Amino acid sequence: AAGEAQCLSFTGCNFLRQRLVLATLSGRPLKIRKIRAKEEDPGLRDFEASFIRLIDKVTNGSRIEINQTGTTLYYQPGLLHGGSLEHDCSPSRGIGYYLESLLCLAPFMKHPLKIVLRGVTNDQVDPSVDVLKATALPLLKKFGIDGESLEIKISRRGMPPKGGGEILFSCPVRKVLQPVQFTDPGKIKRIRGTAYSVRVSPQMANRMVESARGILNKFLPDIYIYTDHMKGVSSGKSPGFGMCLTAETINGTILSAELASNPQGQGAAVLPEELGQNCAKLLLEEVYRGGCVDSTNQSLALLLMTLGQQDVSKVLLGPLSPYTIEFLRHLRSFFQIVFKIETKTAEEEHMGGEKVLMTCVGIGFSNLSKTIR
Repeated sequence: AAGEAQCLSFTGCNFLRQRLVLATLSGRPLKIRKIRAKEEDPGLRDFEASFIRLIDKVTNGSRIEINQTGTTLYYQPGLLHGGSLEHDCSPSRGIGYYLESLLCLAPFMKHPLKIVLRGVTNDQVDPSVDVLKATALPLLKKFGIDGESLEIKISRRGMPPKGGGEILFSCPVRKVLQPVQFTDPGKIKRIRGTAYSVRVSPQMANRMVESARGILNKFLPDIYIYTDHMKGVSSGKSPGFGMCLTAETINGTILSAELASNPQGQGAAVLPEELGQNCAKLLLEEVYRGGCVDSTNQSLALLLMTLGQQDVSKVLLGPLSPYTIEFLRHLRSFFQIVFKIETKTAEEEHMGGEKVLMTCVGIGFSNLSKTIR
């Protein structure tokens, strides 16, 4: 009966990943009801089922119960186990959808995680593997999760609808996290990027680079955009192209933006020139929003602050995304932790949009499954 009392209950299909990840870390069972109950095709989608299978793979002893229609899910978390794994992601969402959650869980495994994920590496919905590699890994390092084994390697690119990409993600385990004081983003010193093209003319990448540089060169001389044209087996199963740009500041903040072409057979064809220009504008927009963590990784930063040692952590963020706001509510439900949120107006910071200073005291989360050597 004591176990039942702590079971958290939610309704609806939104924020499924957040709930499962936080349940796994806090060890609290949860029940989600009415998952798309009113729709013609009720219940969990294939990408959500694939995500649940992935959680099952990285944990040991989890209990997952789903009713026949797939509209109710009961999850009792086991211990995070890790080790060497493989997982085929559903091609209806990008690998980023799965990788984002693995980034939250990986440092707390019993054995260092080494996982091969297959599916769509770059799409228009989820953060691409390139962006997570460029922004999330440096963020983990700030919290003391680093080492040679922390890496994301793209062995094959896969574009929607068919995917066919493959990546390797490996991450060391840590017993405790360092608290951070990360409040001054600093000025932008350089821009790096990748323009990739698969199963289309390699010229597409060069055309994107040229149009993006046309905009960014007005602000900064130090711009280097690699072109990445994969051939043969490593180019996946569908044609497409896209671009991912990152701006790095003198203090090591990394802000990112990305765009991908429309999937084959969906929507109008995009010109590489337009895509390059729009991607450059998105990067400028992200720089304007600013903060020390870009909008993709806000929730990851807040989670690592929450799980830090019992000490104060501070991070300056740009405007909070709706996803992050919901994440803060979930952190309160699972860990009873509340952030102090101070808004900083554009005048105070002398740059860009309004910022938010997030402060919290970590709960002193300790990786219990990591054996002491």
